[in-house]
Amino acid sequence: MARKKQKKQTHLGANNGPAGKAPSANSVSRSPKSMVIRIGAGEVGPSVSQLVKDVRAMMEPDTASRLKERKANRLRDYLTMAGPLGVSHLMLFSRSDSGNTNMRLAITPRGPTLHFQVEKYSLCKDVRNALKHPKGGGKEYLNPPLLVMNNFTSPPSDSESPNKIPKHLESLTTTVFQSLFPPISPQNTPLPSIRRVMLLNRELQDDGSYILNLRHYAITTKATGLSRPLRRLNAAEKLLNSQKKKGKKGGLPNLGKLEDIADYMVGGADGSGYMTDATSGSEADTDAEVEVVETRAKKILSKRQKDREDGKSKGSGPGVEKRAVKLVELGPRMRLRMTKVEEGVCTGKIMWHEYIHKTKEEVKAMDKAWEKKRQEKEVRKRIQKENVEKKRQAKGLGAKDAEGDDEMDVDEWDSEGLEGDGEMELNEEMEDKGQWEEEEAEIAGG
Repeated sequence: MARKKQKKQTHLGANNGPAGKAPSANSVSRSPKSMVIRIGAGEVGPSVSQLVKDVRAMMEPDTASRLKERKANRLRDYLTMAGPLGVSHLMLFSRSDSGNTNMRLAITPRGPTLHFQVEKYSLCKDVRNALKHPKGGGKEYLNPPLLVMNNFTSPPSDSESPNKIPKHLESLTTTVFQSLFPPISPQNTPLPSIRRVMLLNRELQDDGSYILNLRHYAITTKATGLSRPLRRLNAAEKLLNSQKKKGKKGGLPNLGKLEDIADYMVGGADGSGYMTDATSGSEADTDAEVEVVETRAKKILSKRQKDREDGKSKGSGPGVEKRAVKLVELGPRMRLRMTKVEEGVCTGKIMWHEYIHKTKEEVKAMDKAWEKKRQEKEVRKRIQKENVEKKRQAKGLGAKDAEGDDEMDVDEWDSEGLEGDGEMELNEEMEDKGQWEEEEAEIAGG
């Protein structure tokens, strides 16, 4: 009897991973996942909407690239779905009434949240239009980018300015950005998998402001030590081999209109061709050069041939080739100015503010108020839980039915008015933050 065919691409039992192995649960859970969200969809404008799409492409592959926002969606809806989906980071883009574009970077489920004002930004299409030879749309987005951070820790100084950012907040910001992408192991991570780099450069300011410049590049490499005509022949050979593997014809350059091969290698009289190094110079002269181990398969030589080859290549490292590394910008660009840091996900105690500075006595008073509200919140939760248990017992539900009856849990919470208590807790937290918001409005108005 013939065996039943099983679809190996859509079924759960398929081994779709590399070398026929499915990824383990531990490796999947460790990799951070992000959601880039527009807050107030339809009100932010087309430019900010396109910026959100570009940031999603930059955060590939561990991001919700096809996320659809609705006007009715609130932050609480995204936080509810972040846990089941394994989302660890939220990037929230919004636009204020004054026209400023803001970005909030939060770690779920307990925070902290970094608030940034996007002072300047350039979209991917603007970056591509500015480049002579743009790059993109290939296999660069199959792996997460390499994160490079510069000047995140300010040098020690003797001046104690009230506007100066504390050291623990600098280390917190560094940790938050480092957790955006999975860590790279130099021993296990293959070099060809690193195809992009995200650069974060902090501008050190005397006034204590925290400004970050974000850039996104594609990494391209090419072999050095060859003249430009030979490099063009190698490129044509690779193209021909790739076309043969795909079963397609062609791949060779069209030389029908040329009278001599030199017109293709050196360039014709009209200047359209490939000029030699003597006339135009090498493009790789200004690029950084690195030595990497060759990954190409080599022919097994006999002892006599091996001794002959070793004599020829005496003084150079075996299996090492020089490659020129070049960065091509993909976009987007952003200039971020951090305005405040708060605990929790967009609702919590403010740890640092750029414009408003509190004395030690005021900070202690706010800590006492937050602790009092936290205790009151715990008491309300305990009372709510007791009310739900009493109502279940009054209806004769056992412990087993209470655990499996999810719909009854929702009905009980709604019937007891517990949803309103949750809103009351949120309103009290916002009233406590009202002092900060009023002072921000006064500063903006002045």
